[in-house]
Amino acid sequence: MQALAGTHLRATSGVRPLQRGSRTSLKVRAEVVEIPEQYKKLSPRGDRVLVKVAEEEKQTRGGILLPVSAVKKPTSGEVVDLGDGRTGSGETREFYLKKGQTVLYSKFGFMYTDLKLNKEDYILIREDDVIGIMPRPNATAEDVPQLQPLSDRVLVKVYDTADVTVGGVMLPESAKERPLSGEVVTTGPGRYDSAAEGKRHPMKVKPGDKILYFKYAGDNMETPDGQKYVVLREDDILCKA
Repeated sequence: MQALAGTHLRATSGVRPLQRGSRTSLKVRAEVVEIPEQYKKLSPRGDRVLVKVAEEEKQTRGGILLPVSAVKKPTSGEVVDLGDGRTGSGETREFYLKKGQTVLYSKFGFMYTDLKLNKEDYILIREDDVIGIMPRPNATAEDVPQLQPLSDRVLVKVYDTADVTVGGVMLPESAKERPLSGEVVTTGPGRYDSAAEGKRHPMKVKPGDKILYFKYAGDNMETPDGQKYVVLREDDILCKA
């Protein structure tokens, strides 16, 4: 069966595979790859994961309907299929993710490919670009403290910034420096070390460690009660405090 060019996946239907020279072709609209209607299933290849995108949030927690301009772009979804784990070097790596898990990914689209299949939204993403695994389907911001980071990422509980200067002057919100310190809550399994026969590189930090981290690093999240968290790559940690 022929792989669809540029998408690193295979598409199958109940009729026939896509043939060379066929008039059927992929459509790309607003950077979204639209799969022809006769194809009912996608199979990722290599170290890529196929994720069905969660529905957009239409209401606030209080039930207030949000205008279209305020609807948040989904950053989570369900893993529906995994590739064969083969990398460009020919090495095969075991997936940490499993089908059915709810995952969190970055809101910046350059990390993945948007797909439209049977009028539903999917993304194709490398496992290493997935931020982490949420503890349950339909997870909310309340579940952030239970996020399981992937690869060499760490989940950090951010320490609050000071509202008052040393001289006792109250600082406006715009004048507060972004927090640079926090406590490690959970760590990922480590990234694969190509020099160690496909084994994962052990993490150097552990839960409970107090750390300082690079100012603009990571993906920031906040729980409904206002507690701030950030997911960082271990390389973005400057030191243990």
